[in-house]
Amino acid sequence: MKGTAILFQEQNITFIEDIDQSVFEEIKDQCGCEHCNCRLENKVIDFGSVSPVFWHEDEVDWDYGY
Repeated sequence: MKGTAILFQEQNITFIEDIDQSVFEEIKDQCGCEHCNCRLENKVIDFGSVSPVFWHEDEVDWDYGY
């Protein structure tokens, strides 16, 4: 299943669209760590410290905000 992950960081909110739920779970398990890492498009991405993390199944309709 694919969806959108919403990551809250110290100064930013990051939206990652069209990712597998398994990648979201990997990020969620690292909440509170200084270096939250995951593999996206064959690259390891370090998001730094994130908390909390939310999941939205499917894509976000940005025209309406959900």
